[in-house]
Amino acid sequence: MLLKATVRRADLLAVIKRLQLAVAIALAALAFPAIAAAGGLSIGVTDDLGKDAADGGVAFLDTLAELGMRENRVSVPWDPDAPATVRDKPQLDRYVANATARGVRVVFAVYPARPTALTSTLASTGQFTAFLQTLARSYPEVQDFIVGNEPNQPRFWRPQFDANRNPLACTAYAATLAAAYDALKSVDAGIRVIGVGLSPRGNDDPLSPDNPSTSPVRCLRDIGAAYRASGRTTPLMDELAFHAYPDRDTHPLAIGYPWPRAGLNNLDRIKQAVWDAFNGTAQPTFEEAGQSVVLTSLKLRLAEVGWQVGIVPSAQSAYHGQENVTPTDEGHQAEIYAEAIRLAACDASVKSLLFFGLQDEPDLARWQAGLMRADGTRRPSYDSVKAAIAQTGANCPGGPFAWRHAAGLVGASVRFGDARRVLPATQRRWGFAVGAKENALFTAGLFRIPRAPAAAPQWAKVVGRSLARGGALRPTLRVSGRVKAPWGRSVSFPLRRVAPGYYVYGIRLTAEMNRARATVLMSQAFRVGKIDRTSKPKTRKPRKKRAR
Repeated sequence: MLLKATVRRADLLAVIKRLQLAVAIALAALAFPAIAAAGGLSIGVTDDLGKDAADGGVAFLDTLAELGMRENRVSVPWDPDAPATVRDKPQLDRYVANATARGVRVVFAVYPARPTALTSTLASTGQFTAFLQTLARSYPEVQDFIVGNEPNQPRFWRPQFDANRNPLACTAYAATLAAAYDALKSVDAGIRVIGVGLSPRGNDDPLSPDNPSTSPVRCLRDIGAAYRASGRTTPLMDELAFHAYPDRDTHPLAIGYPWPRAGLNNLDRIKQAVWDAFNGTAQPTFEEAGQSVVLTSLKLRLAEVGWQVGIVPSAQSAYHGQENVTPTDEGHQAEIYAEAIRLAACDASVKSLLFFGLQDEPDLARWQAGLMRADGTRRPSYDSVKAAIAQTGANCPGGPFAWRHAAGLVGASVRFGDARRVLPATQRRWGFAVGAKENALFTAGLFRIPRAPAAAPQWAKVVGRSLARGGALRPTLRVSGRVKAPWGRSVSFPLRRVAPGYYVYGIRLTAEMNRARATVLMSQAFRVGKIDRTSKPKTRKPRKKRAR
């Protein structure tokens, strides 16, 4: 049963923290089975270790079973030089059969082996979708296909921007995803087409010398804009894959990214971006109706989650090369991974959580976020993940939390400043400070009103209509501009005196990603004019009596 109140993700983290101890004690007594309940969060790993193993992945799958995991994402690169060839087909044949027999869901992540492979020629998209169809026919057991991988990063998709420095990558990717959706559904309508494999990072800087990339929020905006422009009347995807890495590996789970990037603590930001991009189209979003999850709503796959860890001295000999990030320690990773399971299990939109990966890569310049070290020994996170799955059954106590889209600007805040209600007639500086948790455009005004309003909400509507250029009340002073998250800005009006009387400040903020989302804020009324300085009351001197 869903909680009756919508809970924001920031509040959710605090709730989960408070419940963890009670949950661990109460649920341990219920003796959940090792494999998570069928209706709960699907937990697994993103790792090719089983696919590439000489034993067909038997030992790898046994380890997943011991942990209580039931999902594994494997990579299937598409080679444009051999477009019809399934690389490592013998290994895939054995592994898919073994995984299916053991009840492990295999997810194919299919993406070009070169970042320019789908942008070089028009024929390449057709070859790529034909490859997807070959995979679907060869492995009918596999019902989950992630199309592409991090198209908002130049490592996987180029170019990111066109010659005029306009964003290009995610717009181009949208056409590939649409073609892939149709191709896979033509083979089997039951196949789940999973879109994007979205990176949490991106600088939106076409002039960046090393990594010109696209932020996840803007990538989703561009995919949505391309979808709307195409006139398509069928969906692009059944689910969305997101790679929920931290901004820094030393950060706890509660620290996310500044807008427009996003991490595991910013999933509401991703959901809002999807709603802004696709609301009102044939593409489902993460929206929920009332207190029940819409059966046709989009689902979220956390397809890559990982905090990189420093190497303990006892395992040092299993690694080589030089570390290229500042990693966290094993105890911190273990705590975060268990917390991530509980967090994801309480999100009604999240379908699966995959740790990247089960075991470390030996090269320190690559990836070391596994539950096992490169020498095969177990990290503390192995036991913490196993315990979290067993204790919760991959379900949320009390039912998952609901999410609803924002109708106004996210995180709008204003400091109107001077608390005095009477200001001198000589004042020439007018303004206040505004903040937001997403980029916004604003129009602000200083309004003269007949008197101090008794009904502030009613005046807020009047002010809002005026700022939207639809009202009769004209501002005495007016200014427009842009608010950049998360820093905010000062709103300053032209220097001038105003006539004595009653005034209010008003500001209308519209979301940069969706101009239909607007928030109007208004100050309390204040008076401009001469300040009456109260003097001491005069006392009457007693009259002197006349002498008789």
